[in-house]
This record gives sequence, structure tokens and C-alpha cells, in this order.
Amino acid sequence: MAVRTIDFASELLKAEETREAVPALTDRDPDLTVEDAYQIQLEAVNAKLVQGKKVIGKKVGLTSSAMQKMLNVNEPDYGHLLDDMRVENGEAVKVDSLISPKIEAEIGFVLAEDLTGPNITFLDVIMATKYVVPTIEIIDSRVKDWKIKLIDTVADNGSSAKVVVGDKFTELDGVDLRAAGMSLFKNEELVATGAGAAALGHPAHAIAWLANKLHEFGISLKKDEIILPGALSAAVPVKAGDTIKADFGALGSVTVHFE
Repeated sequence: MAVRTIDFASELLKAEETREAVPALTDRDPDLTVEDAYQIQLEAVNAKLVQGKKVIGKKVGLTSSAMQKMLNVNEPDYGHLLDDMRVENGEAVKVDSLISPKIEAEIGFVLAEDLTGPNITFLDVIMATKYVVPTIEIIDSRVKDWKIKLIDTVADNGSSAKVVVGDKFTELDGVDLRAAGMSLFKNEELVATGAGAAALGHPAHAIAWLANKLHEFGISLKKDEIILPGALSAAVPVKAGDTIKADFGALGSVTVHFE
């Protein structure tokens, strides 16, 4: 498996660098397991760390029942966020730096302390949260035409590409994140709405799942990392010229332009 892990990780890294997507891993190796896929992801992340990049957070994907049904899975997945993936509120992203981008609006969490599984609970996450922040995750697939199964997206770092981070920070005292609404605009047209409950019933449940899942790989959620708990609506494709705004009401808004 070790050689296969390195080969697939190298192939996905090259696809990201050249912006030339590759055929689905599962089509070429039907014996791949989810555990293999996480090892491929970690191999690719470690290669980036050797290049001098730094992990700034994690993301949870497949937290909605609709997405889980689409990929025929019964649990979420995760990916790593690195420092070269961060985009500030209002900045522009070049579409030709990506392959086939889509965006998702999420309530980002920033932790005041480390969270290490197993047995992390919803309440542990609430107690460990420094604040929440509006975010837009830009997802992209290094697998051709988004023809992915769970194993493909896990190996491909959860189809992560970039994260746009808002600049309003909200402490959780008195905030009901289940009911927190989100309106997503593309070129000033409303294209999607959602609420915090879309992420496993409450975003903190998704983060508890993540902390416990990461424990299987000897990884913790770290203080001051940004953690994305999952999209509040379906992913929206974008192209050059598009401006996206995610408005989370009292929690603030976040905007990104594609050029």
C-alpha cells in the first residue's frame, strides 16, 4: 500500500499544480479503502509541509444528508486547510488557478484550546470555541469532472481549495447556531439559503465528529485553527467575473470575487 499511497498522492499534487484533472482513483483501483484514502491525503499534506507550508485548520465535508445520499455514505469526511489556501474577505481569486471551482458557505469556528479525541462531545466544542466567523469555502476537484466517490474526495484532501475568512468574530454566548441563517448571493442574485442545522444538526456536532475521527490518525484540533464544519447549502459553481457574498445575518458576511 505504501507505494500506491505515494503514487496517488504525487499524482493529485501534480494535478493541483498543473490544473489538469486525473481519472478517479476508485475507477483505477477498486480495492482502495477509506483508510487508504486518508493515508493518501496525509501523504500529500506532509509533502506540502516539507515545502514550508503550514496547516491552519481543518474542514468537514459531507455533513448534509443530501450529500451523504449522493455519495452513498453514512458519515462525513475531512480535509486539511493550509496557509496558502487562506483568502481575506473581499479579495479576488483567479479562476485559472483552479480546475472546476465551486463555493460553499459555512460558519467557521476558531478554537481557544486544543481538542483531542476520542470522546469529544458537542459541549466540549462549545466550551473550547473562541469565536465563530463567516466563511466561504472554495472547493475544487483534482478528479476529472467531479466524478468522485467518498474515497476519491478523501484522498483529494476533501476537495479543498481555498477558504475565504470574514472579519466579524462572534462569541457563542447567547447565539443559537442551529437557527443561524445564511443567504448566498451570486452577482447580487439570491442562489441559496441555509441554517446552521444543516451541518449534522448543529455545526458543533460536526466539529466533535472531526476531533474524534482525527484521533484515529494521531491528530488533534489545535488552538487558533479555523475549523469548517460543513456547508449550509448545496455547492454553487463559479466562473471568472462572479462575485459571491454569504450573509449570515448577525454573524456577519463574507465576499469573494473571481477573476
